[in-house]
Amino acid sequence: MRAVSANFFALLFLCAFASVFYVWSALENRVERHKRMFSVPGGGSFYPSLPVDLSAKTFRALLAVPPAQRPHLGGRLEALNLTDISVGSRNYHMNGDNKRSTQREGPVKLGSPVEDGIFWSKWLEELLPVGFTEEYARTWRERARTHRIVKLESGCGRISNQLATFADGTKACVRYGINADQVQGETLTYYLASLLGITNLPPLILSQLNTYSEQWAAVRTRIDSLQWSDRAVVSLTEWVSNLTGVVTPAPLRQESSGLHPALEELRNKTTVELLELVQWTDLIIFDYLTANFDRLVSNLFSLQWDSRVMERDTNNLLKTPGGDLVFIDNEAGLVHGFRVLNMWEKYHNTVLSSVCVFRKRTAQLVAELHRRRDSRKRLLELYRDSEPLSLELGFLSDEHAGVLQDRIDRLYKHILYCKGKYSQL
Repeated sequence: MRAVSANFFALLFLCAFASVFYVWSALENRVERHKRMFSVPGGGSFYPSLPVDLSAKTFRALLAVPPAQRPHLGGRLEALNLTDISVGSRNYHMNGDNKRSTQREGPVKLGSPVEDGIFWSKWLEELLPVGFTEEYARTWRERARTHRIVKLESGCGRISNQLATFADGTKACVRYGINADQVQGETLTYYLASLLGITNLPPLILSQLNTYSEQWAAVRTRIDSLQWSDRAVVSLTEWVSNLTGVVTPAPLRQESSGLHPALEELRNKTTVELLELVQWTDLIIFDYLTANFDRLVSNLFSLQWDSRVMERDTNNLLKTPGGDLVFIDNEAGLVHGFRVLNMWEKYHNTVLSSVCVFRKRTAQLVAELHRRRDSRKRLLELYRDSEPLSLELGFLSDEHAGVLQDRIDRLYKHILYCKGKYSQL
C-alpha cells in the first residue's frame, strides 16, 4: 500500500511539474523558436545530419552563460537572453523617396536578379529600402540625449526592458539588461551595422541612470520599483510602430535548396519579394559576424522538436508596411554571442552555408575589413566618436575582438567559395 501511495504521489508531482513547465514555456513567448533546414541542390536536407538533442536542458537554459565566465558582473542576477517583442503601435520613419517606393510596388523589372555570379543586380540595389539613414539616426540620437523621459512602462519585452515616453510624445525602448553583456552587445552590434552599411537597425544611444538628472527625474518612482541600480548604463533605441512579423521566405526553409544564384525560383519572384530576400542576405551575414543566436540560429536549433517553426514569425525581426526589414533586440550579438560560441557555432555555420547571393556593397566592405584586418580599430573609433558613454560601458575584450576579425575572415572565404562555384552562371 505504501508503494502504491508513493507511486501515486510521485505521479502527481510529475504532472504538476509538467503543467508548470508548460505554462512557463508559453509565457516565455516564442522562446522555443525552431531552427531552419534547407535542401541541397539535388535533394536532401541542406542542414545535413543535425544531431537531435532532446536532453533535459531547455532552449532558454542553453542561452545562459555559466557564472564562472562572467566574474565582472558583480553578482547581478543571472538569467536567460531571449526577449519578446510587442508588435504593436510603432511609428516607422520611412526615409526613402516616393519615386523609389513607387518603383518597388510596380511590376518586376526585366533582367536577371543576379549579376557577376553571386551579387544582387544593380537595379535591385537601387530600389532597396534606405532604412534609418545616417543623417536621420544622428538627429534622433542628439534629440534623445536631451529629452526628458516622462513615463516608463512595459512594452519592450521582458520586465527588465521598459518603453519610455519622452516629453514630446516620442518613444524609445530602454534596455537595462539582465547583465552588462546585453547592453554592450546591443550597442556594439548597432555600430558594427554602421561599419557594414546596414541601415535596418533603429538608432540607439546610451544613457546613465540618475534620478536626480533632468532626463530621469520624472520617472524616479518607477525606476525605484524596477530596482534599477543608480548610475547603471542603459541603452535606448527608437520605438518603431506599424510593424508586422516576418516569416522565413521559401528559399530559406528546410525544403528548399538554399538561396543561391542557380535557384530558378528567383526568376519568378516579384520585385517586392526579391527586395526582401536581399535584406535577408544582409541579415544572415550580420548575424553570423555577431554570432547572434537569438534570431535565425534559434530557429534552426528548435527544428529538432518543431518542424513548422519557419511557418511562424522570426524572432526579433519585423517589417514595415513598405517591406523594409527592421532588425531589433540585438542583445545576443557580439559579447554574449561570443561567450557561448562553442554551443552555437555549428548552427551559425549551417545558416551561413545556406546563402550564396550577396549585396555587392556589403561584400566589398567585408573584403575591406578582411584585407585591412582593422575591424577592432575601426569599430572602436566609430563607437567612441559617436557615443559619449562609450568609456563607461566598455568595449570588446582583446579575445572577442580577435573572434570578430576571425569571423570576418571566414565570411570573406565563404563569399570567395560562392564566387568560385557560381561565377560561370
